[in-house]
Amino acid sequence: MEPAHPKKHGVHRALFLTTLGLLVNAALAAVKITAGVLGHSTALFADGIESSADTLTSLIIWAGFRQSLRPPDASHPFGHGKVESLAGFLVALALLGASLVIAVQGVGQVLHPGPEPHWLTLPVLAIVIVIKEFLARRVLSTGEDLQSRSLHNEAWHHRADALTSIAAFVGISVALLGGPKYVAADGVAALVACVIVAINGLRLLGPSLDDMLDAAPPAALRRKIRELAESVKGVERIEKCRVRKSGLELQVVIHVEVDGQMTVEKGHAIAHDVKDRLIESSLGVAEVDVHIEPAGQTEGREHTPPPSN
Repeated sequence: MEPAHPKKHGVHRALFLTTLGLLVNAALAAVKITAGVLGHSTALFADGIESSADTLTSLIIWAGFRQSLRPPDASHPFGHGKVESLAGFLVALALLGASLVIAVQGVGQVLHPGPEPHWLTLPVLAIVIVIKEFLARRVLSTGEDLQSRSLHNEAWHHRADALTSIAAFVGISVALLGGPKYVAADGVAALVACVIVAINGLRLLGPSLDDMLDAAPPAALRRKIRELAESVKGVERIEKCRVRKSGLELQVVIHVEVDGQMTVEKGHAIAHDVKDRLIESSLGVAEVDVHIEPAGQTEGREHTPPPSN
């Protein structure tokens, strides 16, 4: 089924990147866990465990993103966009879970240092860092183009993996250069990685939850929507404007004031003009519910004020 979204090129690119991320995470998890065990590196083994979690979250992102593109149906008249927000929320939770696993591994290595890690673990980590940072940048760029919370979170998940690999690289290097007395540096590096991953998880959790709870988008975006609606001929004032994000799309409920002496037919035509103006804009508006109000008769009634600067 073709993605039902106007930004088709970006959507196809996002689907390709999420599929690629899923395959890369699975391959890297196997390589890092194997290298960590054979190379006696707790930090690298912990990094492999985190990559295993990445594989699961990449699968969630891939499935959630595809599901969010499905058009509305009888059971879901407002579409399936919230699945995309849910996927982003789950990725943030997965980051917090991965940080806990890494913390346990790191504490164990610090308290009970194992054998000195093998130097071959370093080139493995160097390759991982390059691959994960490349994926992070590509996915982040696509996520920003599509205003996708789940892709944005997935990009930072890739970057968190690159950062934990950097921490592991430093820890193993210290252990190799310092000798047996510094083997615990491998575990310390795992703990540093744990903190990095936890911070990213907490940072991403709030915005994802906001999307799920229909928090208002940025004031600048709401202001642009009001300005576009006010630019339609026949519109005298915008009484209310409520916007929510659903997946890659915006849904708008707007109350438009027109001349109270205008015919119903003319008011209906203006409502259609407002809807068309917003949907045809580059703001990503997919659905608009326009209410026509007679000008001057809404004073004193509760209304949504325009967004402040």
